[in-house]
Amino acid sequence: MGSVSIESRVDLVGLRRAGRVVAEALQKMQSSVEAGMTTADLDAVGERVFLRHGARSAPMPAYGFPGVNCISVNDEAVHGVPSRRKLKWGDLVKIDVTAELDGYVADAAVTHEVGRVDDESRALRRCADLALSSALAVVRDGVPLNEIGRAVESAVARFGFRVLTQLTGHGVGRKIHEPPRVPNAYVPSLKTVLRAGMVITVEPIIAVTTSQVARATRDGWTVTTSDGSRSAHAEHTIVVTHRKPLVITRPARSA
Repeated sequence: MGSVSIESRVDLVGLRRAGRVVAEALQKMQSSVEAGMTTADLDAVGERVFLRHGARSAPMPAYGFPGVNCISVNDEAVHGVPSRRKLKWGDLVKIDVTAELDGYVADAAVTHEVGRVDDESRALRRCADLALSSALAVVRDGVPLNEIGRAVESAVARFGFRVLTQLTGHGVGRKIHEPPRVPNAYVPSLKTVLRAGMVITVEPIIAVTTSQVARATRDGWTVTTSDGSRSAHAEHTIVVTHRKPLVITRPARSA
């Protein structure tokens, strides 16, 4: 799938099932967040959801990722490894869940506030959510893929924050990463056009004061902002249609 259209109703049913696992894991993990728990504790909450549905973590077999879910805190933008790190009051924690179920993969992420955060962090989280909504609003058959990046950039600029341009969305469906890349910024050379049936992630990943990232050396996985400023991440897996996109990873209560 990814850059290839869904070929049958079976594909859509399979994707929906994987998406429901992702949505439930995110809900359970968010409701479990509290100061003093470790990121490994939080990871275990999502793992229990996977086990109950017979799903597995997609990053583990694909890349050997040393955790079930990616959990990134504050300046950690993506790919944070669950550990004995304790969450603290005022942290911004990004929970990125990618599940594989019966050969189908779905991927989504949220940014969650631990207790009361400062105004800037709250605005950053809200900005990521708004950028995702703005991007989804332009997605439909025949629209240039670049319009996603344009929408994200415009929303982020209104808040005065920065898009982490090295991090992008991607095709998904049968594998965790498939074509096409889905930039969060406008790329003049990009000529791809969205077509009905394409399965992609839309995932603004933003920071307070930088558009660049640096890969942390302590674990070989965690990608941080280049200047240590905080980041936020919001993501859904969607299917492109002739009208508004089908959001595969939307929680059931929001459907």
